[in-house]
Amino acid sequence: MNPKCKTYNRKKMVFVFTFCFLIVLVLVGRLVKLMIFESEYYQELAEDLHERERSIKAARGKIVDASGTVLATNRTVCTISVVHSQIKDPEQVIEVLCRELDLPEETVRKRVEKRSSIERVKTNVEKETGDRIREYQLEGVKIDEDFRRYYPYGSLASKVLGFTGSDNQGIIGLEVMYDEYLQGINGTILTLTDARGVEIADAGEERVEPVPGNDLYISLDYNIQLYAQQAALKALEQKQATYVSIIIMNPQNGEIYANVNVPEFDLNDPFTLNTDLDTSGLTDQEKQDLLNQMWRNQSINDTYEPGSTFKVITASAALEKGVVSLTDTFSCPGYRMVEDRRIRCHKVGGHGTETFVQGIQNSCNPVFIDVGQRIGTEDFYHYFQQFGLLSKTGVDLPGEAATIMHKVENIGAVELATISFGQSFQITPMQLATTISSIINGGTRVTPHFGVEIRDREGKVLKELQYESRENVVSKETSDTMRFLMEKVVSEGGGKNARIEGYRIGGKTATSQTLPRGTNKYIASFVGFAPAEDPQVLGIAIIHNPQGVYYGGTIAAPVIQDIFSNILPYLGIEKEEIVSEGEDNG
Repeated sequence: MNPKCKTYNRKKMVFVFTFCFLIVLVLVGRLVKLMIFESEYYQELAEDLHERERSIKAARGKIVDASGTVLATNRTVCTISVVHSQIKDPEQVIEVLCRELDLPEETVRKRVEKRSSIERVKTNVEKETGDRIREYQLEGVKIDEDFRRYYPYGSLASKVLGFTGSDNQGIIGLEVMYDEYLQGINGTILTLTDARGVEIADAGEERVEPVPGNDLYISLDYNIQLYAQQAALKALEQKQATYVSIIIMNPQNGEIYANVNVPEFDLNDPFTLNTDLDTSGLTDQEKQDLLNQMWRNQSINDTYEPGSTFKVITASAALEKGVVSLTDTFSCPGYRMVEDRRIRCHKVGGHGTETFVQGIQNSCNPVFIDVGQRIGTEDFYHYFQQFGLLSKTGVDLPGEAATIMHKVENIGAVELATISFGQSFQITPMQLATTISSIINGGTRVTPHFGVEIRDREGKVLKELQYESRENVVSKETSDTMRFLMEKVVSEGGGKNARIEGYRIGGKTATSQTLPRGTNKYIASFVGFAPAEDPQVLGIAIIHNPQGVYYGGTIAAPVIQDIFSNILPYLGIEKEEIVSEGEDNG
């Protein structure tokens, strides 16, 4: 044999051997990597191929009121799903699910015939329906128990409580504000399957149990809320108003007993409008805008010109600065000229000569224009800040609106005059109630709130909710004087319709125009508190766009009078024998 040929064959063999050795080496290296370094990763992939996971929703925590009444809880419902690879008789499955779930055949067929590991057909199915479907013993149909949020009292406090979405997460109100406490941790059901996706017989299921959410205890009281809602609905219907807002709170600590904004909506059906409006021609965005408007809490999310109820704050600032005394006299000819503006008093002929006490009883605009001028622009703005009016209240509901106020450099003589009696700026009703609370409670700015405690399922307190307060907003002397003046408004002035026999009530009326002006639309309001000497409850009622008579003292004061008549005895505030000045008690 030719030596050259032998050498060539030997080289060829060495090359082939070396090539094969390298291939084997690469394969061994790859095998080592897969079996040792990436074994966990591929083990998880294998398990995923042979496991089918279904979620078990956690029960959401309850919302419980001050009296122990459950305002938000859960109802057991079912989720109906299908597993394509396990279905033996698809036509029977389609027929049963169409009938029991009241779904179109096209919808059910699409889900049944879809080749996926598991396909959800319908959620939030009533438990009775789920139980009926279970009795058919349809192969490939899964019925898992689930939870749906349920509100036992329908529309009660709807804009406070809020509601949840299909994923059981809060959307508005307390439901979203305290979502981290209320929502639990979902569980899972793991089922073993073969390579075709068919469940392995007798393999059983592995369950990771859900962890239920914690309960939220709030200061809102079912009975007080019900009284307030009934009074608001009565005013809404009698005055054919656009809406009515009411806040009832404890001015000493900021706890809110009731917050009504009628018309409310059905918490168990929150995506249906609470009006008879025909929405057939509206776009999806227009329908959503209407829903968003329906869900708004006007006491917190909307601002308005407070009108004469703000004179309480102007008077407090004047007393703090020391530029007015109770015996100071003023003249009211029925108007006051400020620069080139003629600003009228509500009494066309004027009140004539009157003291400061009479000025607040009569709610006289010229008196408060003069008082505003005595305070001055810079100091008035300072008191806005001191009283907390330029900051949000911090109430524990989402979407609180901020005060709309002029910049100090833009406040001229006319602006100062109108601000002094509650016009040309806007605040929320919650801001007004909070600020007046600090004026009558001795000078402490409280944070209005609903949340009190977080408890577990067994009732153990996990967290006591704390809120900031700020003392010395006004002096004790100013606070005492303002309570005296506001009691005079009810006993002798424009707030007479809020009087209740046996109780000393303080308050202030207001009637203001809506913006833009000139539309003949008004806002009637009244803020009141009791007992006048030691306020334990404060209420504010605001009636938007009432028809006919629209004066706050005439239509809003009776609303608070009606509510207080019911809730003062309920709160344990007893009547006292009230002796008029000059009356002999002997």
